[in-house]
Amino acid sequence: MYLEQIQNVNDIKNIDPKAYEELAQEIRDFLIRKVSVTGGHLGSNLGAVELTMALHLALRLPEDKIIWDVGHQSYTHKILTGRKDGFDGLRQFRGMSGFPKRKESICDAFDTGHSSTSISAGLGLVKARDIQGLDQTIVSVIGDGAMTGGMAYEALNNAGKLETNFIIIVNDNNMSISENVGGVSKYLNNIRTADSYLDLKRGIYEALRGTPRGNNMVSGIRRVKSSFKQLVIPGMLFEDMGITYLGPVDGHNIQALVRVIQEARRVNGAVMIHAITQKGKGYAPAERHPARFHGADPFDVETGLPTRPHTTPNYTDVFSTVMCKLGGRDEKVVAITAAMPDGTGLKRFRNMYPERFFDVGIAEEHAVTFAAGLAAGGMKPVVAVYSSFLQRAYDQILHDVCIQNLPVVFALDRAGLVGSDGETHQGIFDLSYLTSIPNMNVCAPKNKWELADMLKYAVVFGGPIAIRYPRGEAYDGLKEYREPIVCGRAEWIYRERDIALFAVGSMVKTAERVREKLKAEGMQVSLVNARFVKPIDEEAVREACREHRLIVTLEENVSAGGYGEKV
Repeated sequence: MYLEQIQNVNDIKNIDPKAYEELAQEIRDFLIRKVSVTGGHLGSNLGAVELTMALHLALRLPEDKIIWDVGHQSYTHKILTGRKDGFDGLRQFRGMSGFPKRKESICDAFDTGHSSTSISAGLGLVKARDIQGLDQTIVSVIGDGAMTGGMAYEALNNAGKLETNFIIIVNDNNMSISENVGGVSKYLNNIRTADSYLDLKRGIYEALRGTPRGNNMVSGIRRVKSSFKQLVIPGMLFEDMGITYLGPVDGHNIQALVRVIQEARRVNGAVMIHAITQKGKGYAPAERHPARFHGADPFDVETGLPTRPHTTPNYTDVFSTVMCKLGGRDEKVVAITAAMPDGTGLKRFRNMYPERFFDVGIAEEHAVTFAAGLAAGGMKPVVAVYSSFLQRAYDQILHDVCIQNLPVVFALDRAGLVGSDGETHQGIFDLSYLTSIPNMNVCAPKNKWELADMLKYAVVFGGPIAIRYPRGEAYDGLKEYREPIVCGRAEWIYRERDIALFAVGSMVKTAERVREKLKAEGMQVSLVNARFVKPIDEEAVREACREHRLIVTLEENVSAGGYGEKV
């Protein structure tokens, strides 16, 4: 097995080129086998095998740097840098991360977990290289999905001014940029990066600049060249920004990828390589269902079906059902997601009310201000987003929604600890950053029935309101405790003396278990479902202080700015 020969970084360079295809298949088999046990991002990694191999063959790691956008496609990179044995503990406690981590390997140049950051980070590394006079190649690898994020274009706008080398690889697995136009584009890619062409171009421009009317002649040549390129080069958007475009190239042809990367290294400026890949390549279930295998739970390799399918509804399922009912009752209810219709449970709403469903791409900032515009226009927008991803839109929540006190509902999925994806995905800051904003109201349900009640309450609330709920199975206990939702009002579940437990959302279930243990020790324990973190129920807190010797708060959030601090 060729994979056994990969023990350290650069070992791939000792593999016979005739064996590259076999090595790629061994890597795919390894990934399928390991991820089927631990779960993880499979489809994106299967699609990036040859691209990663080509990068490791063309570059000098760890001196050269690769920045993986999001980072969920870096599994092959981890294999090729000597971390193959770590896959048994992939995404487990104290195990190997599913994303790049600088503390994990010198070959991981930048920690990532959120989208559309790689070009900005890469540009920073380029400037650091140039200031220090280092000999490095910097490569940012970004997917076509991440190119829907505005931050990528902010970085491209800056990168267009570069006069030193910077390589951006667009890993396009959805054909989102136009296809190659005949053989002329391929021919131009070759001549435009050849030493003779680059030397001739520089020589002509420098000679003309030193003559009368030379600058005008240079401008005229560039206009004619650009007009011709418009006809034959598919990447003119980037060319017009000052970025050399190379491609499209077959993202599964290792030799072609190595060649184009080597060509790109000769460009004195930013250069974009457009690689066409297939998400899930080499594993039929992932090819047929790329969304399901984006972030896969453990599955049976033969069938592709989950080995531990969830049979009870999770909070996302409950949200999905209630949203569909609300959409049927009120034509002003609209739903917005940032490229997560499946993950946030809005796929059914999209199918039932397509004209009132909006997927804005990986653009959380735009999603929030777009929702503000919808609200200002008389609609009732619900923005469904993961808690950690909403962090990116703090300014829009403050400036565009809350200062105007607009009725936007924020449905925060994956709030609290989410486990395997690590610190970049933990939803443990939303209570702090949302409650710091004027006019924002924040609540959290104790069980699935309360989530339904809160969502129905929120769409008619008339101001900014966020509902945060956790990942995983929806709690179905305490069904008999279902007081009507009142803004800023907590719910007393058990009233006793001695100790009062104030729990937020998912922690009510935990507080129940704590109470049982304390009762077994002979203590009198009250349990309060906080419901609202903002506005806080001051009267409930004061009442508890009068009647109990100890108050304990439970929440899944950092302590600074959290519910406990407010109590």
